[in-house]
Amino acid sequence: MARKRHEDALATREQLLDAAERVFRRRGVGHTSLAEVADEAGVTRGAIYWHFKDKADLFQALVQRVEMPINAAMEEMSRASAADPLGAVRSLAVHALQGLAGCRRTQAVFDVVFLRCEYTEELAPVRARQLEDRKDCLRRCEAAFEQAIAKRQLPADTDARVAAQGLYAFVTGLMRTWVETPGRFDLGAVAPPLVDVFIAGLKTDPPRRAPAPRKPAAKRVRRPQAA
Repeated sequence: MARKRHEDALATREQLLDAAERVFRRRGVGHTSLAEVADEAGVTRGAIYWHFKDKADLFQALVQRVEMPINAAMEEMSRASAADPLGAVRSLAVHALQGLAGCRRTQAVFDVVFLRCEYTEELAPVRARQLEDRKDCLRRCEAAFEQAIAKRQLPADTDARVAAQGLYAFVTGLMRTWVETPGRFDLGAVAPPLVDVFIAGLKTDPPRRAPAPRKPAAKRVRRPQAA
């Protein structure tokens, strides 16, 4: 009996998330109330508050439904980067792009995140979590690029921090462009060659660290000659 109640509760939660996805895409996150989500799901307002404390909690749960494949890829990159750091970064970028192209649920959520959401004070906790996730992604990519430098896969003076920022902007920019106009190109097909172009650019002409400033030469003190 307890198991049946638990299964029913999980089913209701998924029903609410599906409803939130539909309403957010129609009206935008800022213009949607929890009562509208409950109506869309065919449940009472009490049911939605049983599962989610507020709209930010609901929105975060919606986003987390599609984060797991990317998080798994991040963990895999961390494990594989010791042997082939540049290859691990490439796999992560391709996986992220193809994961978006091949999953309708991920596409729907990214549509909400990129195009239907204004990060007002109400959604401040969500924005803070996204910024932390971004920092974590950049930190791991920077570490992988540092390993690639150590293994001579990249030039010794490559600026790993800027390279990580560039990769993040490259991948998320492709994602946003494709979500806005999904029929313009086949993201899954073009992901590997486009990522390869980015990686090839890093190998041949990466962002460079500024050279360390030279220390001024010590002045020679002239000793007076003996009389």
